[in-house]
Amino acid sequence: MTLTRPPGRIETLNGQQLYFEVHGTGQPLLLLHGFSGSSQDWIPSLEQWGAKFQLILPDLRGHGHSGILSKPFRHEQAARDTFALLDHLGIRACNGVGISGGGNVLLHMATKQPDRIQAMVLVSATPYFPAQARHLMSQYPDTLPEQQWEILRRRHPGGDEQIKAILASTKSFATSYDDLNFTPPLLSTIQARTFIIQGDRDPLYPVELSVEMAKSIPNSRLWIISNAGHGPVLGARWPEFLQTASAFLQE
Repeated sequence: MTLTRPPGRIETLNGQQLYFEVHGTGQPLLLLHGFSGSSQDWIPSLEQWGAKFQLILPDLRGHGHSGILSKPFRHEQAARDTFALLDHLGIRACNGVGISGGGNVLLHMATKQPDRIQAMVLVSATPYFPAQARHLMSQYPDTLPEQQWEILRRRHPGGDEQIKAILASTKSFATSYDDLNFTPPLLSTIQARTFIIQGDRDPLYPVELSVEMAKSIPNSRLWIISNAGHGPVLGARWPEFLQTASAFLQE
């Protein structure tokens, strides 16, 4: 089955211009890309998941076809944007999959309005920025090799202005303490069935943080992928991830 991709839309929601696409039919499934990514990162999932779910693919604020950031990106604000999108679409509750920053957005959603996220898959998410991540973020360069610029330009049609705003937000995470602060008591309020996936060699978030989350979230399970870094499901493991996550979401 090959899905014909309908055109995306841009709406002003929560004071932001937000781009999104909707594919397929069935139970709503929110797909949230990682920081500096875009909704296009989910294209390899459309054929398999679009036959089972109604897929909702937003570009998080400042990313892809959404409006350029005017202030540093914060996951909590992106969660409020996403609630506004669900309201706009008339969706009260849904499942969700988030990679890295997208997973952090889902954590905000699942703790702020627990009844609206029924099940979620978190890949390389974190309850807070640990010291090793803050160090790497503080050292993030203001410019990148041309090859990386070209990759980002394909994702972000706002060009270098948009990309520079994203890079500036990366550095700002090093001193941000109020955006991600998911304590065990807060995580214990999550009602969603939760599948946590983490690489055991993630340079940003040590695997112990995922173990901590799994212990704190009441109805959760943990998949630690050996010899894998940040975003461990990308690349060769993608087909296995689609199948495993789909089975979890359909339980």
